[in-house]
Amino acid sequence: MTKTRERRLPESVQSLCRSAARLRDQVKGRTISFSPKVFLPLTRLCRDRCGYCAFRQDPNDATPNYMTPEQVLAVVRRGEELGCREALFVLGDRPEQSYPGARLWLRQHGYDSTIEYLHDMCSLVLEETRLFPHSNPGILTRRELASLKQVNASMGLMLESTSRRLSEPGGPHHRNPTKDPQLRLRVLRDAGELKIPFTTGLLVGIGETGRERIDSLHQLRRLQSRYGHLQEFIIQNFVPKPGTPMEAAPGASGREMMETISHARLILGGSANLQAPPNLSGRNLRYLDYLDAGINDWGGISPLTIDFVNPEAPWPRIAALARQTESRGFRLKARFPVYPEYFQGPSSFLPSTLHSRLRSEADPDGYFPAGSLRTHPPVSTGEAAGAH
Repeated sequence: MTKTRERRLPESVQSLCRSAARLRDQVKGRTISFSPKVFLPLTRLCRDRCGYCAFRQDPNDATPNYMTPEQVLAVVRRGEELGCREALFVLGDRPEQSYPGARLWLRQHGYDSTIEYLHDMCSLVLEETRLFPHSNPGILTRRELASLKQVNASMGLMLESTSRRLSEPGGPHHRNPTKDPQLRLRVLRDAGELKIPFTTGLLVGIGETGRERIDSLHQLRRLQSRYGHLQEFIIQNFVPKPGTPMEAAPGASGREMMETISHARLILGGSANLQAPPNLSGRNLRYLDYLDAGINDWGGISPLTIDFVNPEAPWPRIAALARQTESRGFRLKARFPVYPEYFQGPSSFLPSTLHSRLRSEADPDGYFPAGSLRTHPPVSTGEAAGAH
């Protein structure tokens, strides 16, 4: 742990971090991975109104409802040229339930639901490009999960927190039924029964307590122990956004992040894939310090598209990230949206066609072959990724 960090953190937290990092090194070694991706905001309409979200937009004449297939392919093909292999689809939760305009757009294009449209866009990416879809579509039924499994290398849903207090009046999840912890745990359980490689995690600093974070981690550990499908755990710090109800909230502190990451490593175990977003760090929260707390992954990073959920937070440049990671004694390697252990051997987690494609593209360790990724700096793709 760096001297700067040692001066800032109490000895109890330093000791916790050392234990977590030691466990990571023993099981995962000194390789830190990341997924080169393009970010596709398929629709920013959403039936929820979370107190901290800046991704969600209300419909208006200047903001059409959905990305078209042509726009999806335009962005994905530009990412393909740079060597990206993840097409990250992020979208609001069932906007057609709240907005007549969304229902009309879907009906005009031959769809009954946003999830049906997402399925076809994932299929289009697989048919037309070398990228693999990873979808974060919100709350899904078991049937929808089974359908999307056929066209996704992996999927995701953040648990955020098991705290029911956050749904009380004045809380960030008040009047947002899809943020019910039991509902989210049900989706994670269904994904486990369907053997879908799944990403989940916690959002730190939205009003939950340290004890509630520990409870959330134990709930995730129980699911992973039973099904083994939780391929990645994200510990994400809440960053207040201007114009949202929680714009004056303090956000997660460096100590809270280091403690939560370390607890996650120790509770979830040495084999867990644990990441924290590097683009959300700030003056008092340096992402390289996350290495001291036990992470083994930086998550998805784009050499092309912005982070539409956190548009104020640029991704680190991949070449610089590699140098900085290596300066701490680690090796940075690019991965696919599904982790190597889910496709290297015989797999019940992936459809046979996706399994075969991944194995044919990966090196012997399940990562990108050397030299297959270009490290261009990020550029704005607001026009290319805008919805129509």
